[in-house]
Formats: sequence, C-alpha cells, structure tokens
Amino acid sequence: MNNIYKDFGIDDKVCEFAENILKELKPRFDEIDRLADINQLKVIAAMQKNNVSEACMLGTTGYGYNDIGRETLEKVYADIFHTEDALVRAQITCGTHALALALMSNLRPGDELLSPVGKPYDTLEEVIGIRDSIGSLKEYGVSYRQVDLLEDGTFDYENIKKAINEKTKLVTIQRSKGYQTRPSFSVKQIGELIAFVKSIKPEVICMVDNCYGEFTEEIEPSDAGADMIVGSLIKNPGGGLAPLGGYICGKKECIENAAYRLTSPGLGKEVGASLTILRDFYQGLFLAPTVVASALKGAIFAANVYEKLGFDVIPNSTEDRHDIIQAVTFGDKDKMIAFCQGIQAASPVDSFVKPEPWAMPGYDSDVIMAAGAFISGSSIELSADGPVKEPYSVYFQGGLTFPHVKLGIIKSLQTLYERNLVKID
Repeated sequence: MNNIYKDFGIDDKVCEFAENILKELKPRFDEIDRLADINQLKVIAAMQKNNVSEACMLGTTGYGYNDIGRETLEKVYADIFHTEDALVRAQITCGTHALALALMSNLRPGDELLSPVGKPYDTLEEVIGIRDSIGSLKEYGVSYRQVDLLEDGTFDYENIKKAINEKTKLVTIQRSKGYQTRPSFSVKQIGELIAFVKSIKPEVICMVDNCYGEFTEEIEPSDAGADMIVGSLIKNPGGGLAPLGGYICGKKECIENAAYRLTSPGLGKEVGASLTILRDFYQGLFLAPTVVASALKGAIFAANVYEKLGFDVIPNSTEDRHDIIQAVTFGDKDKMIAFCQGIQAASPVDSFVKPEPWAMPGYDSDVIMAAGAFISGSSIELSADGPVKEPYSVYFQGGLTFPHVKLGIIKSLQTLYERNLVKID
C-alpha cells in the first residue's frame, strides 16, 4: 500500500502514522457495519412493501399526473421514516429550500418560530429574517425567538419553557452542528427535547433539520416524536446518485401544506414531473445505508488522526456519532486552507484545482470548500468546508467509499506535513 500511496505523493511516515491509527479502529468499524445492515434491511423492506417495480423508474413529463414512480417513492420514504406522508421532489433544489418550504408552508402571519438549540445554520438566517432578505419569514409577519444552548452544549430547558408562548407555532431543531463547534444531537436527545416542548404546548409543530443525520443511527427523529423531518437528497439519503432534490416527511397535514406551497394551491402533490430522475432517487436510497457507513468510518478516522496531532475535534475520537460531519479546529488560516486543498487533491473530479476562500451566497464571511464531486455540491461525497474566520474550523464529511475517504484524510495530512504545518512523531 505504501508504494501505491507514493504515486499520490504521500510519504512513508505519513502512511505509517495513519495505518497505526486504523488498526485500532476495527471494533468501531464493525459496529458501523452492523448499523448499515439494520438500515439497509429497513430500506429494502420499505421498497418491497410498496411493490417498487421497473415501471417506477420510467418517470413522467409535463404536468406529471399519475406518476406511479414519484408516488411510490414518497410512500417508501414515509415507511422508512415511519411518518404519515412524504414529499420527495426534484423540484426541491437543496436542503435550505426544503427547510424554507417546510417553514413557510406551516407558519402564518402572527405565528412565532422558536429555535431551542441556538443559532440556526447560516443559510437559514435569511430565510428567517435574522439577516434581512427578500421574502423572509420576517417580511411575512412571522416572528422568531431562540434559546441558546448551555455552555456544555445541552438544552436550556428553563429558558425554553419561558420562551414558549401563545404565538409559538413551530419549533425547529437542527440535528447537525452546522458551522458551529457544538455537539450534534442524538435521536434520543432530540426525542427528550420534543417531549419537553409538547408537555408545555402539545399542539406545537416540532420540525427537525435532519441533514447529514439520516441512517447514522438505528432510528430517526420521526421515531422520537418529530412532526416533520427535512433533508437534502445530495446528502445522506441520495446515496451519491441523486443529482438534486429534497424531502420532507411527517404528518399528513404538514406535508399537504408543503406540497401546496411547492406547487400551487389546489394542485399540491398531484403535479411535478419526475422526467428521468427516479432511477437515481431509488438506487441512491438503496445504496444510502452503506454509503453513510463509509462516511461515518471516515469521520471517525479523521477525528483520531487530528486529535492525535493535538487539534480540537468534535466529536472527539471516542464519542458516538449522530451525523457524518467531523469538525476539526485548526486555529490557523493556513492550516485550514492546507487541509481543504489536501482533500481536493484526493478527489476523482477536479483534483488539480486548489480551493481558495470566496464570498459564497448565503454566508456572512468567506468560505472555503473542497468538493471534487460527481454531483456539484454533494456533501455525501468526500468534501470539506468552513467559514474562513476564527477559530478556523473545518467541517469534513462524506465519502462514497471508505478507501476514498481514507485517501482524502491521508492526503490532507500529507499537505499539512509537507508545508511544515504539523509534526508527526
């Protein structure tokens, strides 16, 4: 293997450092393989129950009336996530769009949105109106309130209780850390938070941003009381094959509201041609549990490598995983950029490109992104990104196969090593 890695410009010292860490991780990797088995069988069972057939792959054009493949896929998603209904559409452009759709369709002027988990993901700030933007919830008379997490990253139940009032209509819970250095939440933690909120106001809608979290545990937030879960198909559930799209799974009324907002009042789920995309949606979903398992192994490997080198990592090298994201805090701009450039250099697509910080739409600072992916912006594929500002944290995720993730981490370490930004003992 060392000889093969030399073709990628990797020193023997870097290889040996990485391989010694990998030997220690076999028991954890075996547990991830067990998780993949459980989730794979869950997906197959849902497909068999709903009689997925060759006809489901054919798609429709025009209005998309009576699209058997689209309708069956939505039943499959509802069964996998144990919800009353689902909206799974190519017309949902990204995770932020899916979240905005879920919020804007289920909130009305005079309602209040509450985040009990602190600051939302950066791109949602303009959706909500924290940063002014055309068409935000704030523009439509929806107010917003948030309760920050406690210093140890847990929920501030006392202040959450105080924040819930007669206007509180919807509670949004972000499962993954986003561009923050807090822990991601387990399904168990999310379930406890939802139960607490419902004990105060039973009719409130609890929505979970499930991005990066699908198939990382045996159960999903919808199994723990969430009224809606929302995600992107170019993340976990698309399995690296879905080239676009998003989903919302949840209570029938919530999904119906979202469908009418996505298309038109009076039309809802009845329209929306799937063209030729359905085969990728089905096959990507089928592959998703094993693809997510590869990404989880890569995240654990990255945590162990960079923690051993003295960097702060969240989650740490031994913690349980609730999403595919691994945060590494470098505390130095050059190290952050070198890491991302190393990840890019390991990519099958655009490996010759050097990522640089740029003013990406929806963010309040320059962002660097390493993403040599088959699907543009796909973060279930090997990628790394982060805002270029203190404390210079990189968020590493994805990997369709573990050998590729392994190469990416080793190449990132090689880049830091050859620039004298880390020392390997």
